[in-house]
Formats: sequence, C-alpha cells, structure tokens
Amino acid sequence: MKTLKPSDIAQYCDVHQRTVSRWIANGQLKGHKLPGRGNYRVLVEDFINFLHQQKMPMPEAFLASNNKELSAAKKSILIIDDELSMRNALKRALQSTPYTILFAQDGFQAGVKIIAEKPDLILLDLSLPGLDGFEVIQFIRQRSDLATLKILVLSGLSSTELVESIRLGADDAIAKPFDNKDLLNRVNMLLS
Repeated sequence: MKTLKPSDIAQYCDVHQRTVSRWIANGQLKGHKLPGRGNYRVLVEDFINFLHQQKMPMPEAFLASNNKELSAAKKSILIIDDELSMRNALKRALQSTPYTILFAQDGFQAGVKIIAEKPDLILLDLSLPGLDGFEVIQFIRQRSDLATLKILVLSGLSSTELVESIRLGADDAIAKPFDNKDLLNRVNMLLS
C-alpha cells in the first residue's frame, strides 16, 4: 500500500503544496493524517480516483514512477458476451471509466479468463454457447477465491431469468437494451 506526500502530489500536478492541502481539507482528495505531527499521506489509489473525478490527465512523472502500483490498483471488468457488436457497445459505454476492460465470448473462455485475470467485475450475458450465464454464475459462487468478484447480468431474456440469475448469486441484473448512464451507475456502484 504505497502512499504519496502532499509535496509529491503538488509536484506531479504542478501546483503549490497549499493547493494540495486545500484539496485534502475540502474532502476532494482523501488524505490520512499521520499520528504525531499531523502530516498527511494519500494512497496512490485515492490520488488516481481524484485525478479521474477532476478529469485531470495522469501526470507522466507519476506514471513512470508508479507503473507497478498502477496496474495493481486499476480495477478490471470482464465482458462476457457471444455477440461482437454487444462487446463493442459495452466497450464504448465504459471507455470513459478508469477500468481495464477484458473480453470473453463464451462460458468456457470466461472461466479461463476469470481464473487467470481475477477481474473485479464481470458483465455477463446469460445466453452463451457451451456454458451458459447461469452456469458461469454457479461456477464463480462455488469458489472461495472468487468470493469478492461482482457479477452484473446483462440479458435480453425475461425478467424471470434475471431474477433467477440474482437468486443464483449475481449482484445485479439489467435487461437489454439498456441505458448507458444506468449501466455506468451500476458498474461504479458495484466497484466502489
């Protein structure tokens, strides 16, 4: 768990250190007060979230010195859908987010990617060739090492099937066609 000093953040953002202190005092940037002298430290992940919320570019110097932490801190979403057009539509809907986007086109490929990549969230279609979405949910929920994996079902099936997916262990379900804003809200809620 790497932290940054306000002076580091000031240097990365090309602002005065008092500006960073104001960001922390106003609650815009999450800072943790150290016991004793009262100095602040900011988690790398909190700094990344701050940059994203403020729509600020990632400073080159920060990227260069924190490459390893960035890849570990960045959350990932695995899109599991057999239709290329739907995978592309979801990719476009999520392109403004800070998440890494991964893809699988069937249940078997999804199982392999889930084990290898350990995504934080999957967007799952229920109608898949081979292993269907219901079987993918059951596979995930039977494994203790995947207990924290969030599942958002996106399906054109009836509301009965959507309810069944939640009963089996999905965290949320949206009927296709869906509203992009609603999708983004649910994704951000599940990953917060």
